[in-house]
Amino acid sequence: MGRVAAPHGVKGWIKVAPFTGQPGALGQHAKWWLGRSGDWREVEVAESAVHGTSLLARMVGCADRDAAARLCGSEIAVPRSALAATAPDEYYWADLVGLEVVNGEGQALGKVDSLFSNGAHDVMRVEAVESGGKRERLVPFVGAVVKQVDLAGGRIVVDWGVDW
Repeated sequence: MGRVAAPHGVKGWIKVAPFTGQPGALGQHAKWWLGRSGDWREVEVAESAVHGTSLLARMVGCADRDAAARLCGSEIAVPRSALAATAPDEYYWADLVGLEVVNGEGQALGKVDSLFSNGAHDVMRVEAVESGGKRERLVPFVGAVVKQVDLAGGRIVVDWGVDW
């Protein structure tokens, strides 16, 4: 859902870089999971506020800048059950990671390794193992390119050439 980017002020607040276009959505959850390197722990959110494109938050028990600084770099998650249902043609990025990507001709382009936003739109990082080693393709996740997402079938069909 996001990452702790930096401490904010001297009273234990943190600046959060959200992985969503709606930074306030993360602040609506009363509890978060914070972790790095597979070590996760549940924390209670005392208060939060939207600050531009980021979110400021203070955790229960995090009373000063030093405590906030120790949280830097931590990933932020919430239980899947706490997330809103998606609308048609909306997907959580986590659901797309690992899906096979093929073009309209049925040619395999690889699997979705990760997604990111470049400011204009979302982009899939598609990785494939080919004869020359690993190949990375950056495929825009926009309607003009993505023709079908089949979560149950584990596949995304795109209008994209194998040699692009």
